Amino acid sequence: MDLQTKPSSPELNLDNLKALKVLGQGAMGTVFLVHDRAADPSARCPFALKVVEKSSFQTKLDAERRARWEIQVLTRLSDPAPTHSFLPTLMGHLDSAEFLAWAVPYCPGGDLNVLRYRQNDRVFSPAVIRFYLAEILCALDHLHSMGIVYRDLKPENVLIQNSGHVTLTDFDLSRTLTKTAKTIITVVEEPKHRRNLSRWIDNNKRCSNNNGICSGGHNSKQKGLKKAKSARVSPVSRRKLSFSNGERSNSFVGTEEYVAPEVVRGDGHEFAVDWWALGVLTYEMLYGTTPFKGKNRKETFRNVLVKEPPFIGKPTALTDLIGRLLIKDPTRRLGYFKGASEIKDHVFFRGVRWDLLMEVSRPPFIPSRDEPDLTEKVTAGFDIREYFQKLRSPPSLPPSPLPSPSSEHHRNLSLAEF
Repeated sequence: MDLQTKPSSPELNLDNLKALKVLGQGAMGTVFLVHDRAADPSARCPFALKVVEKSSFQTKLDAERRARWEIQVLTRLSDPAPTHSFLPTLMGHLDSAEFLAWAVPYCPGGDLNVLRYRQNDRVFSPAVIRFYLAEILCALDHLHSMGIVYRDLKPENVLIQNSGHVTLTDFDLSRTLTKTAKTIITVVEEPKHRRNLSRWIDNNKRCSNNNGICSGGHNSKQKGLKKAKSARVSPVSRRKLSFSNGERSNSFVGTEEYVAPEVVRGDGHEFAVDWWALGVLTYEMLYGTTPFKGKNRKETFRNVLVKEPPFIGKPTALTDLIGRLLIKDPTRRLGYFKGASEIKDHVFFRGVRWDLLMEVSRPPFIPSRDEPDLTEKVTAGFDIREYFQKLRSPPSLPPSPLPSPSSEHHRNLSLAEF
């Protein structure tokens, strides 16, 4: 992979940044909700800052490479303007002796997995699935048009913006590939005016469904939620002969339950792995579980290779879409030949006004615009350097006064059906 793009975003000054809370922790680093004390003292426009401590690079030799790669991808997504509505922009970055960090817009709605767990049955209705899938599909479409294969689609990486629309996150496992003639990519143009959801789907062409959705939406206090964490598969190079019908990747990357069969087999893979992951994601949104999960990694991979996705009840347009996305042979998988446009033509999306999608003003769930404890957090904010210093403190020292991410709880909100 080779993105000859250097970060052109503003350089951040860590001394001016104050952390309001920890948004999440992962293999790559820690994500904080921060504000600039100089430019935004009252924290009216906080943003997410992903911080990787360079001392931790010793335990993960490829961590710095992956972190710098994500910054390069975000830089490319941010320039030239206008940026894509369902993909993040790079707001700034810093590269000091201690830390490598980059800032992206804050998504107060949490991720799609959190939102699904707030539903009564922990599943979405077909209508809600159609809305979120359409936006995710547009995001993947744009990435593919830039020659970027995402390779890490899962609910935890689909965030809900303050507008209720989605955005993808975490691009450290992505890579660039040369597009082949068989892949025809279309980029959705943004309309000029906002419209209500009722005009996004033509009333005469809507796919009917009687499944209601009622539940609580997301609240920023989501740490009390119990959810299984997906296990990422570390990148491992597969040294095999190159393919004559276009560039493919031989890296073994992804998340166990979302990894495509061609990745498990080591056959080499390209953009079709994102369509497989889209099928797994859709299945999970419909049934509340992934289709190939086994008791361990070995069984999961065996299921990916030989098991067909189990469906409940009579066939529908949605289950047909899932089945076509989860075809083991990537050359027969929906989206392989014509990319996203081939998936958009599926009957499940019949009636969707793709030209109006980005301007839907009333998505299924809109996060609360005001966090009741934000003023208190501004007062009790903490220094990022001190946070990492306390993590390195010996166990005998007093515990950190910072609140535990798991000490807060959700409050239920209503997720409207449409």
